[in-house]
Amino acid sequence: MDDGLRVTARWVVPAAELRERFSRSSGPGGQGVNTADSRVELSFDLAGSPSLPESLRARALDRLAGRLVDGVLTIAASEHRAQLANREAARERLVALLREAVAPPPPPRRPTRPSRAAKERRLADKKRRSQRKRDRRVDGD
Repeated sequence: MDDGLRVTARWVVPAAELRERFSRSSGPGGQGVNTADSRVELSFDLAGSPSLPESLRARALDRLAGRLVDGVLTIAASEHRAQLANREAARERLVALLREAVAPPPPPRRPTRPSRAAKERRLADKKRRSQRKRDRRVDGD
């Protein structure tokens, strides 16, 4: 748990830049429900992180703008009963979120047109369908 989080091949978030808070998880938990602080809140200061390259920072801040509070990204995990499992889940979700946020944009779509043969096939199918429906009519139109 002391090592950093590897987000991409070149970017590792040092453990010193992560903040963890523990609190009581909601829901059933048996005898230890009132004593175990199993819920984990993992926070990472995206805007002020020295480990994040500037080019990736702008992209990540733009893509995660709705999830940030004063430049800090917070992930909460409480799906497991064990604190250690919740810590792992929070770290995995943080890595996945950051990896998606700093990924390069997809290449732009090149608009294409249907070929002449495709247009002719479409029109022929249309004619066949309309003829089939015309043949089903009872009234003789």
